[in-house]
Amino acid sequence: MFRTALRNVLAHKARLLMTVLAVMLGVAFVSGTLVFTDTLSHAFRNQAAKGYDGVAVAVTSYGPPPGQAQNQQPGIPAATVDRIAKIDGVAGASGRVDGFAGVADPSGKLIGNGWTNKGANFAPGKDGKDERYSFVEGAGPARSGEIALDKATATAGKYELGDTVRVATNGPVHAYTLSGVFTTDDGQVSAGGSLVLFDTPVAQKLYLQPGFYRDVTVTAAPGASDRKILDQVEPLLPEGAEAKTGAALAAEEAKMIEEGLSGLNQMLLGFAGIALFVGVFLISNTFSMLVAQRTKELALMRAVGASRRQITRSVLLEAVVVGGVASVVGIALGLGLAVGLRSGMNAFDLKVPGGPLIVSPTAILSGVAVGVLVTVVAAYLPGRRAAKIPPVAAMNSVHAAPTTKSLVVRNTIGAIVTLLGTAVILWGVSIGKDGKWTVAGGAFLGLIGLIILIPLLSRPVIALIRPLLVRLWGVSGKLAGQNAVRNPRRTGATASALAIGLTLVTGLSVMGVSIGAALDRTTTDHIKADYMVQMAAEGMNLDRSALKAVQKAEGVVAVSPQQASYFDLDGVSRSVSGVVPGDFEKVVKVRVVDGSLSSLAQGRIAVERETAAKNGWRTGESLPVKYDDGKTGTLTIGATFEENDLVSTVIAPLSVLDPHDPKPYIPQIFVKMDGGESAAGEQALVDALGQNPAIKVMDKQDIRDEFGGMINMMLNIMYGLLAMALIIAVLGVVNTLAMSVFERQQEIGMLRAIGLDRRRVKRMIRLEAVVISLFGALVGVAMGSFLGWAIGQTLKDSIPGYAMVMPWDRIGIFLLLAALVGVLAAMWPARSAAKLNMLNAIKAE
Repeated sequence: MFRTALRNVLAHKARLLMTVLAVMLGVAFVSGTLVFTDTLSHAFRNQAAKGYDGVAVAVTSYGPPPGQAQNQQPGIPAATVDRIAKIDGVAGASGRVDGFAGVADPSGKLIGNGWTNKGANFAPGKDGKDERYSFVEGAGPARSGEIALDKATATAGKYELGDTVRVATNGPVHAYTLSGVFTTDDGQVSAGGSLVLFDTPVAQKLYLQPGFYRDVTVTAAPGASDRKILDQVEPLLPEGAEAKTGAALAAEEAKMIEEGLSGLNQMLLGFAGIALFVGVFLISNTFSMLVAQRTKELALMRAVGASRRQITRSVLLEAVVVGGVASVVGIALGLGLAVGLRSGMNAFDLKVPGGPLIVSPTAILSGVAVGVLVTVVAAYLPGRRAAKIPPVAAMNSVHAAPTTKSLVVRNTIGAIVTLLGTAVILWGVSIGKDGKWTVAGGAFLGLIGLIILIPLLSRPVIALIRPLLVRLWGVSGKLAGQNAVRNPRRTGATASALAIGLTLVTGLSVMGVSIGAALDRTTTDHIKADYMVQMAAEGMNLDRSALKAVQKAEGVVAVSPQQASYFDLDGVSRSVSGVVPGDFEKVVKVRVVDGSLSSLAQGRIAVERETAAKNGWRTGESLPVKYDDGKTGTLTIGATFEENDLVSTVIAPLSVLDPHDPKPYIPQIFVKMDGGESAAGEQALVDALGQNPAIKVMDKQDIRDEFGGMINMMLNIMYGLLAMALIIAVLGVVNTLAMSVFERQQEIGMLRAIGLDRRRVKRMIRLEAVVISLFGALVGVAMGSFLGWAIGQTLKDSIPGYAMVMPWDRIGIFLLLAALVGVLAAMWPARSAAKLNMLNAIKAE
């Protein structure tokens, strides 16, 4: 039986090619994902370990949180660093301070993406060198007017020694002289960022306070114990500082890298699973058709003594051979995919540290196991059907058709599972925000039920479009419609692959577009400003000087920051938005419930309606307040307002907050211009800010993109990953048509003999493919829209203003692509059918 199985595989190489391709693509995704994440993990772990080479103990000061001025030191005093350096066994102790620093290129644009742009102090030892940096040109900064740049940034800006470089932190832009260019193992530089080295006093003034450091690196003398040094360092540290050995920090960072990559790994493996799930239908369909075409052969084997178990085993052995070959090729393709993914990260400005490609035994064995297992599972039911073929079928020239009983059983099971899945989905919707996983479980059941039921659906759905086919394409259209429903199981299995892919794509589109529209409404409903000013690195603090500069810009009508602060109101800590009274109402739309926002000018506060109701506060009531600097007082509620995503639950005038907050946290500044948005108005703001490369001036469209850009980017990534499943679905259509043409040779020969020319034969096959593809697409779009609605209902409480939006334009594109898939998939089978010799086809058995 093994020899027979092997001969059958070799005899049907062309027919099994599509199955091999489907398994190969799925295995490539699995093995490629494992190799890619192993390679990334190894590279980042090596980089982390290298970064802590020679570090005995590292001290980190966390300081007060942004916007919260607490009674603790901002960092580690220089005197503490000196005491650490004098501990027995310590070879040296160097203080570090760092923060954001954006370098402008000669045209004034920011080099880098903002969030990986960094500045730090140059801390030379007694030999005049800082072990973290290797200078390839010049030397480190020795005075306040000098800086050094990493090699990549200097190259990107075309800077040479002695050039003037404009650098911005979170204050005004300053010009420095370039004193040196260096290379470094710093992780942010390796990730595509920039690094600027300042003289230590300059860095302290920019990022902390003179005389203080954020971190301290301690090196040990030969033979000294890191643990003993740590024990002596800890008692010297101020509040808010923590010390750990370099080895412990390297291990922690390695663990964080593993955890960070696990999410990426799971997401990629999830999409690999979807691709393999779609592939199951192609594989099962292929083996089912092979079994149907070999009815007489299998019946003869039964007649000469082969048992049912042997017949099943022979089909499964074929699956093992096919799965094994596909897995080996898929693993090789997966290695190429891993290399491509690593290179592709550069497109997102994410540089991966150099290192070898890590191919673990787990990746290889997982690929082989998955490929073979999926193929065998998919071939099991066709194998069982093959074993049930009676020996008497060897004397019958007609292939056995599915019995009515089997179809009734299938339709009954499909209906029950579909209804159960729908009920679970609706139950999850009724639960609300906690029903996401319930909806997901119901979606899985519903999808399985739909796949079981899809042959039943094919007849009525295709019957609706059959008159159109006849009217437009005559006999070819009529034959295509009849062929599409002749074998509902085959049509259903082929359409299922497309239906699964488009269910996921449509569901993602509905959710993505709906969330994007909700975020867009937040922009249009709540922002009246023409421009929003913020740092290039999201979440960074704008200096107070930026607010003063914008207020002086030509054409400005109103300016207000959204300054984030905190205080205890009536004994409970509250987040507060600091604003400019009068101007705030002109740049942000706030719906007032009671009182008036004009009361902010009188030193009063506004409170969000639900917060006020929950605490029993009313307009005009005075409440005790304790500021972050420890001072106390009372504040009066001047207004209550509806919930607003742009502001905190409490709004207070800057005149109330500023005396208690010497270093305010200002994430955004909203600006209203005379005459609205204009190129001149935007340039006026850019000029007023000193053409600062680290500050973005965004108009309303930029603000929309800022809020919704991440959603669109994630959708595009999802589409790209789901493309693998859709490619496998296309292979399924090609395979089904090719094998259908093979088993219908007599029929096609007869049609040719009675006058159907080659052109109309091709048209018949193409139309059949388009009908099956559009059927699968319609089922997928319907199911995806329903799931998109259901999941959206569980999210709407978390996303203010959420409402389902149907992306009709994208759905139209999906349907057009499905039709195009049918046309392309039919090219080879249609040509094969048209080339059949009618006499040979008529006598073909």
